[in-house]
Order: sequence, then C-alpha cells, then structure tokens
Amino acid sequence: MSNSIPVPVAGASPAEILKAGIDAANGPVFLACSFSLEDVAIIDIAHAAGLKLGVFALDTGRLHEETYEVAEALSARYPLTIDWYFPRHEEVEKLEREKGLFSFRESLENRHECCRIRKVEPLLRALKGVAGWVTGMRREQSVTRNDLHAIERDEQNGGILKINPLLEWSERQVMEYAREHHLPENRLYKQKFRSIGCAPCTRAIGPWDHVREGRWWWESPGQKECGLHR
Repeated sequence: MSNSIPVPVAGASPAEILKAGIDAANGPVFLACSFSLEDVAIIDIAHAAGLKLGVFALDTGRLHEETYEVAEALSARYPLTIDWYFPRHEEVEKLEREKGLFSFRESLENRHECCRIRKVEPLLRALKGVAGWVTGMRREQSVTRNDLHAIERDEQNGGILKINPLLEWSERQVMEYAREHHLPENRLYKQKFRSIGCAPCTRAIGPWDHVREGRWWWESPGQKECGLHR
C-alpha cells in the first residue's frame, strides 16, 4: 500500500474513485456491505467497471428479514461471495443476561456498548489483512460526515485506505441509479424506511424528515454513528 493518498479530480465518478482507491491500496479491498441502496449500487458499479472488490457483511443478529433477502438476491445476480462476520456469542449472551434486550435505549453509553459488541468488534476482524475498505457513506447523510474525503487514511483501523465513492451523491442520485439498473432493493424502502440498520434501531420516517431521522431516533443528530466510522 502506498503512503500517498490519491485525490480524485473534482467531479470524479464513483467508478473513478473506486479504481483510484483500489489501485492505491495495492492489496485486498473489501466493501463493508449493509445491503443499502448505496452498497448495492457500489457492487454494481464495481462489477460494470471490472474492478476487483471483495464484499463482507456484519450480521448483528438483529437485522431485518428484508435485509437478508437483498443479500440472497445479490449472490444470485453477481459472481460474488459475501463474507459474513458475527458478534462473539459470549459477549452477546453476557450483555442480554445482565442488561436485557433493549439496554441500548437507556443511554448513549449502553447503545455504544451494543454497537461495539455487534458491529465494531466484528468489523475489526473483517478488516484484518486488508489494504482498504469501501463504504456507502454520503456527505448529506449526517452532520457527522461533513469532513469525509472520497479517499482517506483510516487511522482508526491501522492506516488502511477508506474509500467513499458515493460521498457527493444525493439520495435522489442513488435511487435513480438503482432504478435505472434494476438493482435489488430492500422492500423496507417502499415502507418509508430511508436508512436501514438493526431492526430495533430503525423505523419509517416522513418524506420531509432527514434521511437518518429513523436511525436511533431517541438520540441527537450529532450522536448518530455506531462506532464503525469516527
């Protein structure tokens, strides 16, 4: 992996950003896939451009059934293998025995604990040995994502490259791309979900609400990250 970070030219396409990041990583690069429209679009873009991109997913144990349906549809449509990572069962058992099934709604500290067990620790295992990882994050999704770059160094995870090819896309652009290319789509989008994570932490919202309003709706906008991205 090169020490330099490529800076995509203004207006670079997601495919161009992906290629620049993968080339610079000079090693295995994986998409962290939550089966959102963004992640599905990235898989399609990489496939169309002939880019070598692995895919892994974090099964928190509390995903929606509809999310698994998208995973199956992707596996049937593309020549890809999804590497699944799971929480350590001892930690989940300890958490639920000591604090119950919904402790994450009691405090920000408890919610971060649940996310750490179910998402962050499995991510650390998923990123072992990789040179870079790809996310579907977009700048307009949250105030916590204002300072992101299309390609950046992820110091939180050993300095590997982090590639955000859809960073400047709007929600409408993602939806238009998905419809134009007839991509597998989570059925929850048709039920007014706009950001889909774990079932207990995700709900439908109105058309004028912020896109992340339905995630951890009991928390302030500046707190709506799970620890995967800081």
